[in-house]
Amino acid sequence: MRAFVASCFLSLICGAFSGVVHGQTPGRQAGDGGSEARLVLSEAVADTAFPGAVAVAGRGGEVLMTVAAGRYGIDDSRPVVDSTVYDLASVTKVVSMTTAIMLLVADGVLEIDGYVGSYLPRFGGGWKDSVTVRHLLTHTSGLPSWRPLYLEATDRREAIDSLYSTQLDTIPGVRYRYSDLGAITLGLVVESIVGRPLDEIMLKRVWRRLGMTSTGYVPDAHLLDHVAPTELDPVRGRIIRGEVHDENCWRLGGVSGHAGLFSNAPDLAVFAQWMLDLYHGRVLADHPLYVPREIVAEFTRRQDGPEGSTRALGWDTPSDSLSTAGTLMSRVSFGHTGFTGTSIWIDPANDLFVILLTNRVHPTRRSYKIGRVRGLLADAIVSELLSSEDPR
Repeated sequence: MRAFVASCFLSLICGAFSGVVHGQTPGRQAGDGGSEARLVLSEAVADTAFPGAVAVAGRGGEVLMTVAAGRYGIDDSRPVVDSTVYDLASVTKVVSMTTAIMLLVADGVLEIDGYVGSYLPRFGGGWKDSVTVRHLLTHTSGLPSWRPLYLEATDRREAIDSLYSTQLDTIPGVRYRYSDLGAITLGLVVESIVGRPLDEIMLKRVWRRLGMTSTGYVPDAHLLDHVAPTELDPVRGRIIRGEVHDENCWRLGGVSGHAGLFSNAPDLAVFAQWMLDLYHGRVLADHPLYVPREIVAEFTRRQDGPEGSTRALGWDTPSDSLSTAGTLMSRVSFGHTGFTGTSIWIDPANDLFVILLTNRVHPTRRSYKIGRVRGLLADAIVSELLSSEDPR
């Protein structure tokens, strides 16, 4: 059965791309607006919230704003540009892992409420036997938030052994706890079903078909000069550039469901537009990247869950106060943030998206000034987009 499932999925991976997703081609670019957004980013750079940043936003199928500020890093004075590549950190969870899960659900080879142990036989024992894919997607599985796999293991195999040995802290479904371990597990679920590494699956099925040429795990050599550096890492003893910042993902070989993805503003704008087009039913059923609207709606709506949870399936939704989405996005918005200083927010009610890329952990993770910047930037951009004439 597994071989049949993998064969079906791979036939879709290898199928020829036909048609263009609505809104894939950028419209107006930097210089067409974004004065308030540029001010927010410039002031944040001056305040040492991060060395540099790129923000991109679009509405109605067009990229309407691309704003860059600052430089690559403390030892690289080049100004950042819209093509600068950033370590996405936990934004990986939605651009890679959650998207892969959604596609497998659409293919009929994975059930959201299926037991994780049915896909990963080593995941089991005690309360773990009742953990479902939905529990992992909503961070209600009972798994701990984190575990220093990189200290316990010397390679990917040992790190996965440590992951499987992790016991639950609570009964599944009763407590919300954001868990990298759950996202790592979901990446393994995808790989188990398809029979290929997560990076290969996503490259062939999604990113290449969308023309996202600067997106992937473990950046190619030709991209390294365009990658913004992250932290002076005490574990590795060097400034990290072109390899994943997250230590657990590093120990896993740079490919995981929770972190490890690199990308830039133009690529993520294409991805965000694809999600908007799926949400609104603008992708035809015979398109290789088609997903039924009801599945997209299920993944992006806030789930009923324990107190304190704002989670959809894999995605987050705006919190009631101090949201990184700002104050102007609708309640049906969905998005995610990343530890390195990244975020993506998509608002289907207003048919818009806002993406922020920074390396706020350079040269150290000790600064958390970005917390205030995210919401200010989102409001500055959304205010301008909503006050302008509808581009459609």
